[in-house]
Amino acid sequence: MSFNTFGNLLKLTTFGESHGAAIGGIIDGFPAGVSIDLEAIQKELDRRKPGQSKIVTQRKEPDTVEFLSGIFEGKTTGTSIGFVIRNTNQKSKDYSHNTNVYRPSHADYTYDKKYGIRDHRGGGRSSARETANWVVAGALAKQFISQISINAFTSSVGEIEMNKDYSQLDFSKTESNIVRCPDEEMAEQMIDKIKEIRKQGDTIGGTITCVAQNIPVGLGEPIFHKLHADLGKAMLSLNAVKGFEFGSGFEGTKMMGSQHNDIFNEDGSTQTNLSGGIQGGISNGMDIYFRVAFKPVATIMQNQATIDSEGNATEIMGKGRHDPCVVPRAVPVVEALTALVLADFYLLNRTRKA
Repeated sequence: MSFNTFGNLLKLTTFGESHGAAIGGIIDGFPAGVSIDLEAIQKELDRRKPGQSKIVTQRKEPDTVEFLSGIFEGKTTGTSIGFVIRNTNQKSKDYSHNTNVYRPSHADYTYDKKYGIRDHRGGGRSSARETANWVVAGALAKQFISQISINAFTSSVGEIEMNKDYSQLDFSKTESNIVRCPDEEMAEQMIDKIKEIRKQGDTIGGTITCVAQNIPVGLGEPIFHKLHADLGKAMLSLNAVKGFEFGSGFEGTKMMGSQHNDIFNEDGSTQTNLSGGIQGGISNGMDIYFRVAFKPVATIMQNQATIDSEGNATEIMGKGRHDPCVVPRAVPVVEALTALVLADFYLLNRTRKA
């Protein structure tokens, strides 16, 4: 399997499977001399880890990260940063029923046809457990570009949608509830909806909005490394993501140019920000904001028609511990990927100016 590396100058290469001994990664290109708060990295992992509330999977993993290299006396050394996260709570027997059966809307069929072999235990490499690696790297990137503020939050669950502009929200309230929505009234509705869906043995999707502030002007390239293109690629690499829009997004298609154009102020800022902080693929100094759409989790506790590896019709029902809605645990992953992309482009920009 190729393409286990993400990034240009700041590169993350990962390894591991959901039910293997461990997952982990190597980060290359991280600058030397950056002070690292290891507790802050663990807190980011704690936001993503399973078993943290009644509306997520009850798999109990501490997700404790062990750094093997690249950090000495609290600072990065400029060498490769190696880390590992041990798997401690696998229940592989929960997947014995689908050894030879393809789960609908999973990677089972495509993996088997592409590689001629697959790890049926939780999807192996295709499992969202891989995203814990991304959170470690993203937490490090956040500390490198600490002047940039990155806040993601749940903006919808199913048809329950928070329509407030992000400027009206208090991001400090995002972690005050288990669904990670900074609007407390909407959060209660979202939580009730997820609980209701879970009782039915079903799952539900939703959206995450992310806002990056205090962005320097000039991040991004005008052709094949547009900043929003790389952000989109990062988000679409996330398990269960089906859509990405930044700035005005699809709503912008309903407007006229006279309504959509962001008029400049004398200092270079703009009176509106329908561009989403990026113009011509390059950051303009305004807030970058975008929305990511997540489908319902594919594993449901209901009988579904499917086929086995021989093409025979059969049925399957999900077993074990699964998220009824992936969105709450994906919030820190969206932030992590955003930090990785922005840190990478920051280094590219710094290299150009050197």
